Amino acid sequence: MTILFHEIVYGPVHSRRMGTSLGVNLLPYDGKLCSFDCIYCECGFNRDFRTKTKLPDRDNVRAALQDKLQSLQDEGAKLDVITFAGNGEPTMHPEFEGIIGDTLQLRDRYFPQSRISVLSNGLHLNKKEVFDAMKKVDNPILKLDSAFDETARRIDRPNAATYSVNQQVERYSLFEGDFILQSMFLRGRFEGSVVDNTTEEEVSAWLQLVRALRPREVMIYTIDRETPARELEKAPLEVLREIARRVGELGIQTNVAG
Repeated sequence: MTILFHEIVYGPVHSRRMGTSLGVNLLPYDGKLCSFDCIYCECGFNRDFRTKTKLPDRDNVRAALQDKLQSLQDEGAKLDVITFAGNGEPTMHPEFEGIIGDTLQLRDRYFPQSRISVLSNGLHLNKKEVFDAMKKVDNPILKLDSAFDETARRIDRPNAATYSVNQQVERYSLFEGDFILQSMFLRGRFEGSVVDNTTEEEVSAWLQLVRALRPREVMIYTIDRETPARELEKAPLEVLREIARRVGELGIQTNVAG
């Protein structure tokens, strides 16, 4: 079953990777909007969830977030992180930079110890306003599922004809290591072709990029929910742990979710 988030602010929920997380969805409540079309996405394929519903505007996002944070504060609740994820790619919202500014102000007022995270495919970092906003958040979490263009295109299916892993790496390098790298590992088949980014060739090439980027943390994870591509398999936990061990040898912190 695919998962769509039908509210601007949802949760808090317990995240495998981030603790108690309050989610923010800047995309349509009844559809998906993303510049990737990942074969493992819990929200489904883009084509199956097209919508004409407008994006929530900045004022609506601020009001919804303020209301929820006030309520959680009144309850004495714990909040580790405010996470921008939702039904697609949050940095596609035209008011993303302003929304991040509002969120920083509200976080400081209600839960100053909590962090702000943005899960992003990194494709829109070429826009100055997106890059500037991502530099302001505590945890810019950027995707890199393979060191090879062919594999990345097969798994992530970016909608940009000019997409390349090298271009993504160049954009990530502008963070000078102050970001979290997120990588999904899986095996299986899609449209008649084998998909496997856990091979030695894949992992060794990916590790070279990790070594060059030196993020402060690498999130290593695998499939957790039903995927739109039916012939995919979880990467075994022992495989994830071995990848994490090799990252650890580079002196980089890891977070494994199997």
